[in-house]
Amino acid sequence: MPLPTVILPGYLAAAPAYAELEQTLQAMGIPAITVPLTQRDWWVTLGGRPVTPILAHLDRTVRQALQEHGTDRVNLVGHSAGGWISRIYLGEHPYCDRTWSGQTLVQNLITLGTPHTSQEQWTRKNLNFVNDTYPGAFYSHINYVCLAGKALYGRSSWRAGEWFTYQSYRLTCGNGDCWGDGVTPVAAAHLEGALNLTFDDVLHSPRSLNRQSLAHQWYGSPQVVQRWAMYLH
Repeated sequence: MPLPTVILPGYLAAAPAYAELEQTLQAMGIPAITVPLTQRDWWVTLGGRPVTPILAHLDRTVRQALQEHGTDRVNLVGHSAGGWISRIYLGEHPYCDRTWSGQTLVQNLITLGTPHTSQEQWTRKNLNFVNDTYPGAFYSHINYVCLAGKALYGRSSWRAGEWFTYQSYRLTCGNGDCWGDGVTPVAAAHLEGALNLTFDDVLHSPRSLNRQSLAHQWYGSPQVVQRWAMYLH
C-alpha cells in the first residue's frame, strides 16, 4: 500500500486548485490530501514575513494523514513555494523559535516547479535560511525529487506574457534568458543531490494554462502526474 501523500499548495494558492491532482493520485491508488489552505491564509506571509502559519497547517495535515492511514511516514508534494516550505518543515533547527522536525515523518519529497533559489528581496530571507541550514538534498534518508518544466523561453520583450516570463526568471536565478515553466526557470527548480527531472511543455500552474496554448500541461495534469507518481512509494 503506497504511503499517503500530502500536497502543499504554492504561494497564494488555495486547496481547490489541486483537486484534480489529488483525484488523479487517488485514482492511481495513492491516498492523497491537500493542505486545506485558502488564499487568505497566505496574507500574513506577504512581504517576506515568516511562513510559520503555513507550516502549522502542513503539520496538522501530515499528522491527520498519519492517524487516518495508520502509518508512521507520509510523502510530501510541494508545488512552487510549497516545495521550499516543505524543506523548512523537514528541519530540526528552529525557524522563528519553532522546530518542526518533519524529517522523522517524511519518506519522499517531490517539488513541482519550486524556486529553490531567488534574487527577489521578499523571498530571499526565507530561502537563504533554507539553503544555508539545509543545503541541497540535505537528509540522506529522504528521497528528493525535483521537477522542472521546460515550456517557455524567457525573452526581453514588451509583449505582456514574454515580459512576465523574462522578469520572473531574472528575479529567480538572475538570468531571464533561459528555459522554464513560465514562472520558475529550470536551473532554480533543481536541487543539488536530488533526482532532478525536466519535463518539456509543462507549465507552472493551472492558471498558466489559461494564458498559453492548450498543447501545454502543468505538473498536476493527469498525464504529467503519471510521469512522476512512480516516486511516491
